[in-house]
Amino acid sequence: MPYIIAQPCIGVKDASCVEVCPVDCIYSDDVAEQYYIHPDECIDCGACEPECPVSAIYPEDSVPEQWQEYIQINVDYFNK
Repeated sequence: MPYIIAQPCIGVKDASCVEVCPVDCIYSDDVAEQYYIHPDECIDCGACEPECPVSAIYPEDSVPEQWQEYIQINVDYFNK
């Protein structure tokens, strides 16, 4: 999974990342508290990362220690 959306997105759900994604791989729904990046669709371009107003998007290998569980949370969202 190239990019992960972590805890700072919860409750904010600013769509700036969605608007700049060239492959439309960022998803959410009415129930979800945050956005999620589809691991099979993301092309690892990084366009979303600087657009996030709360700095919630990280390359998978750079997710801060306190938010490591969001790697699995993002995977689980697409394995429902």
